Amino acid sequence: MPRAGLSPRLVAEEAARLVDDQGLDALSLAAVAKRFGVAVPSLYKHVDGLAALRREVALLGAAELGDRLRTAATGRAGPDALRAVAAAYRRYAHAHPGRYAALQRAPGADDHEARRVSAVPVEVLTAVLAGFGIGGGQAVHAVRTLRSALHGFVDLETRGGFGLPESVDETYELLVEGFVLAVQNWPGTASARVGTEQDSEGERQGRH
Repeated sequence: MPRAGLSPRLVAEEAARLVDDQGLDALSLAAVAKRFGVAVPSLYKHVDGLAALRREVALLGAAELGDRLRTAATGRAGPDALRAVAAAYRRYAHAHPGRYAALQRAPGADDHEARRVSAVPVEVLTAVLAGFGIGGGQAVHAVRTLRSALHGFVDLETRGGFGLPESVDETYELLVEGFVLAVQNWPGTASARVGTEQDSEGERQGRH
């Protein structure tokens, strides 16, 4: 690509492709410049160093993941929405492992743009969990738990952490179904209170 065709967006997109191909640790200004066929100083017109380039890759990944999750959730609610979002999350991590890795670190408190973009996937998850009656402070805990479950699985999977022959796809489906059951009975929600009341009634009847 000719030097005159460079732009901050094109540099970020090429850096994202590089980390997907070679891993996040392979990202450098020299590596990106080589892919464009230009000298490293040419990139400084479009990106303010390696840290800024990493940030742009993370923002690109967060925006893309947010779009994938939102599309998956559209028109669905409850368990169907959660299943669709979980599947989209895993597909994105598989398709773009480098940029997925880049978006895992929370942005700095003063980086308002990065915080806004990085919040989009979380906002989708929050909306999905709201369909189970989970809101307020419990929503934070539920979203953290869901993210931990999904990320933990795909991180182990992409690192080759599952060596036994049983289907990894089936394991992921079981993970998601287990989480569906968990959020249907999340502490503090109406469904959990009903379940607790039913258990208490059963215990009282058993004593008579």
